[in-house]
Amino acid sequence: MSVVPPASLLEVRDVHVAYGVGVRALQGVSLRVQPGEVVALIGANGAGKTTLLKAIAGLVEPQAGQVWFDGRAIGTVDASERVKLGVALVPEGRRLFSRLSVAENLTLGSYSNGDPAHRREMLERIEALFPVLRERARQRAGTLSGGEAQMLAIARALMSRPRFLMLDEPSLGIMPRLVDQVMDSLRRLHESEGLTMFLVEQNVPAALDLADRGYVLQTGRVVLEGRSEELRGSDLVRKAYLGM
Repeated sequence: MSVVPPASLLEVRDVHVAYGVGVRALQGVSLRVQPGEVVALIGANGAGKTTLLKAIAGLVEPQAGQVWFDGRAIGTVDASERVKLGVALVPEGRRLFSRLSVAENLTLGSYSNGDPAHRREMLERIEALFPVLRERARQRAGTLSGGEAQMLAIARALMSRPRFLMLDEPSLGIMPRLVDQVMDSLRRLHESEGLTMFLVEQNVPAALDLADRGYVLQTGRVVLEGRSEELRGSDLVRKAYLGM
């Protein structure tokens, strides 16, 4: 008896993205993410990782190919509607509203659902995950430390109650001693809620420790995929990203 594989929550099919004339950022990228998985995307600067996240979020329009979410082609769905479907992006550099307070940034994260009960529930969950944000609620976001700002960026994305959370370089600009704290928060979030995550991360050991599977992107193409332990043992990943 053949076994039918579970439907993917996200499926990227042969996506091409170009900037200007002759600058091809993505060249036929295909990948999938199953419900409840944490999947890492590994690659050097300029490989196209951020472009892929933007294409999934609806911030960049592919010239060819299609993005499917929960069995639906979403190529014609704008970014704000994708948030309502359950797609959330924590962008590289965090992009917080620096002059607004922590509490105000979190409130803005719930714009796709104005239900006060929903907002209170999400705030309670976020305060349990990131207690420091409760302590900093009235503080301006621009005065937070790098680690605290990254926690706020993740929390703001969680306020939309996503089913699929994308994170672009969550350890970037954070003191090394705080990287483990941020990664542990993501691990606890996944374990407690089963949230599906797609992670772009320059700290490859940390990414593979968190992820179930991963893809390696080079010059806009997927060149390798596999379970985290398989990638950790591959010559390509060891030499190019693990310094071994």
